[in-house]
Amino acid sequence: MANFQPFTASNPDENRWVIHIKESFIQELEDDIEIPVTIFNVPKLLMASDPYSYVPHQIAIGPYHYWRPELYEMERYKLNAAKRFAKHLPEGLEFQEVVGEIRHCMPKIRASYDKYLNLNDDTLAWMLAMDACFLLEFLRVCALKGGKDVLGRVTNRMSHMVDVFGRKSAHNATLRDIVMLENQIPLCILRKMLEFELSSQYLADEMLLAMLVGLYKDLSPFANITDDCSLAKVRLQDCAHLLDFFYQVMVPSQVDVDYVSCQITRDLERKDGLGQENQTNNTLCNSNNLFTRLAKQTWKFVSNAKSGPMSIVNVIANLPWDIIGSLPLVRNLKQRFFPDAQENKKFDENNTEGASERPPLFEEIDIPTVYQLTKSGVRFLPTKSGILSIAFDPATGTFHLPVVRLDVNSQVLLRNVVAYESCVTCGPLVFARYVELMNGIIDCDKDCKELREKGIVLNHLKSDGEVANLWNGMSRSIRLTKVPFLDKVIEDVNRFYNGRWKVKVGKFMKSYIYGSWKILTLLATILLLVLSGLEAFCSVYSCPRLFHIDIADSTT
Repeated sequence: MANFQPFTASNPDENRWVIHIKESFIQELEDDIEIPVTIFNVPKLLMASDPYSYVPHQIAIGPYHYWRPELYEMERYKLNAAKRFAKHLPEGLEFQEVVGEIRHCMPKIRASYDKYLNLNDDTLAWMLAMDACFLLEFLRVCALKGGKDVLGRVTNRMSHMVDVFGRKSAHNATLRDIVMLENQIPLCILRKMLEFELSSQYLADEMLLAMLVGLYKDLSPFANITDDCSLAKVRLQDCAHLLDFFYQVMVPSQVDVDYVSCQITRDLERKDGLGQENQTNNTLCNSNNLFTRLAKQTWKFVSNAKSGPMSIVNVIANLPWDIIGSLPLVRNLKQRFFPDAQENKKFDENNTEGASERPPLFEEIDIPTVYQLTKSGVRFLPTKSGILSIAFDPATGTFHLPVVRLDVNSQVLLRNVVAYESCVTCGPLVFARYVELMNGIIDCDKDCKELREKGIVLNHLKSDGEVANLWNGMSRSIRLTKVPFLDKVIEDVNRFYNGRWKVKVGKFMKSYIYGSWKILTLLATILLLVLSGLEAFCSVYSCPRLFHIDIADSTT
């Protein structure tokens, strides 16, 4: 964070501040447009969780971190980049004129930041111009790596930092810094400077887009699955800065999200309609069939039981308890002796109404891990599209997830995209919900190994454990919002998982066996005493004769 001087009554810059406010007020009245804030300070909740991912360590871009002493070393590289830019300007055009053009846009530029910038217009204009020169020179390298021959010039003076093959550690550090939320400058400045250099707005936009696409392919976790159609939807005029360009490519537009949500709603309504028809048709048949099935099953087990005391145990153990539990009389007894289950059911039904209008509960984000889902029969398949391709097919138990590439730069980009989304978006936080989903299904290195073997996670880190730590470290978000198509996936996965017999048996054992070991120990002790007493009784009296058991017949 830049150490800005607070404004007080004794501040010597008071007159300058008043003059600036008057000029800005008059200028904005003349422009008569509203400039949205797009460059924010990272929310304190996120900053406290991992400051390393939000504070630049190599270079300061923009005014927020410009005066930090540890970043001064990069100023000479900015100055050299500005000199090279000035040499390639059209004949007769001076660099000061470019800075002056940026100064004329100062009201719009200042409006893009969420903090008051305690800098005069000349200082801020020169600062942003030099930052833009450095960014353009750095982005040329990314465009070359992306297959676009717009490199033009990169001198040996910059080679240690902007290595074309990405082998230098300084290159990765610079990549991470230029996509941080607090390290952004308006993209219109880059467009304006390229327009001066190329003398054409069309050529400037074409070159800048090639640069940004190269940067995206070099840095984005979804670069392997992003097609030209996704990039074609992004308009430079609509991008506020570099991070906003990443956000618009990675995160589906609200129109696409609404379309998928409407499709899900229609499918649910269609299923509900069919379910109600089937329920009315089957209600009358169920009551008659229960008694018929119960009679057949009971007669079958009784007829197959052998004589003797164990026959009673066999009959009781093999009775069709699922059918018996569905009988009206038994159901009433269950409601009488287990009222909590019915109250919970009514509570869930009452809370269903208006649930779409409330933010999701923490429990709704709970989802089994990849390892647990795999053991229960779920298959994971990679998709070649983005977040909108996430889906679960209950009929086949197939979980579709987009391919994600993770390297040393991924955590910084993911965290800053989440932070930017939380600041700029008023609606559903789609990307934050995706991060929460991945955090839910990935718990340890076993989960990452499963996804890596399925081709969903392309791991360029040292181990699967680092991937697990990356996702688990991003569990904190500003707020929870409902994203219908992702919430539907989570709901379907949980329903499929909880419906598997292995899971049911495991939960039963955990709840009623492991959780009731004291009662079971008491029952086992009582049973042991009863059997010991029965053995002592039979040693005194003739048990076979009392129970009319023919020992000779039982042994043959």
